[in-house]
Amino acid sequence: MSFQNPGVTTVSITSVENEEVSSEVDELSIEEPLEIEVSCLIDGRLHRRSIAVTMRTPGNDVELAAGFLFTEGIIQSEQDLASIEPTVTNVVHATLIPTVRIDASKFDRQSFVSSSCGVCGKRSIAAVFATKRYPIPCGVPQITAAIVHGLPRTQREAQDNFRRTGGIHATALFDETGNLLSLYEDVGRHNALDKLIGAELLAGRLPLTNRLVLVSGRASFELIQKASIAGIPILAAVGAPSSLAVSLARETSMTLFGFVRDHRFNVYADAGRFQEGR
Repeated sequence: MSFQNPGVTTVSITSVENEEVSSEVDELSIEEPLEIEVSCLIDGRLHRRSIAVTMRTPGNDVELAAGFLFTEGIIQSEQDLASIEPTVTNVVHATLIPTVRIDASKFDRQSFVSSSCGVCGKRSIAAVFATKRYPIPCGVPQITAAIVHGLPRTQREAQDNFRRTGGIHATALFDETGNLLSLYEDVGRHNALDKLIGAELLAGRLPLTNRLVLVSGRASFELIQKASIAGIPILAAVGAPSSLAVSLARETSMTLFGFVRDHRFNVYADAGRFQEGR
């Protein structure tokens, strides 16, 4: 295999079309582990621990780590970070400022098991409200059907790695008029959103009160959870939402659109933002 960019590699394959067999070179999205380490004071002593390993596509690793730390409640803002940087290959290390207080149980990897692993819905939603930092005001921004219809094409045209490999997720950030602000790709849909949130966190732009996000796959509970913690008022998904995702969107006053493709979509949660008939 030879590397073309941080997120794509090539591999020799045998291609079969009808009865024709040929040798080809195919491009693949890279999947590698990223370890996230944290150094902080606990009970007056400096602790350095590995808190998570996630399978991700290389690129924007610092943003991914920052987004993860924020959406898991380890940090509350970019000011909690004394530094965050790659150390060795596939490792990002974050040092927290001395005033940040961390519960020692946060270093238990089991505390980071994904909510999609079967935890109780009511407990999951309660945990989100315990972690949330930014309330999401109802009714703003206002969004029209025309703006929603235009999101998938804009996202697709900006997905360089997907165009080359066909095997990667994307999360795109738009303003309230549908202008693309940023886009992040990753083999993990949750990682793509963490990269986006981490980038906005490090730039000091949270909460994302007047922004909307489009994700390339389905809308899982975990994506709604992360978006709500970042104060994102509108999340649109190319695929379907889960029942718990809809429940959480409604609980947090988030607008949720599903099946956003082919000039149609469903509104699963509104909170007064969708302008009907326009």
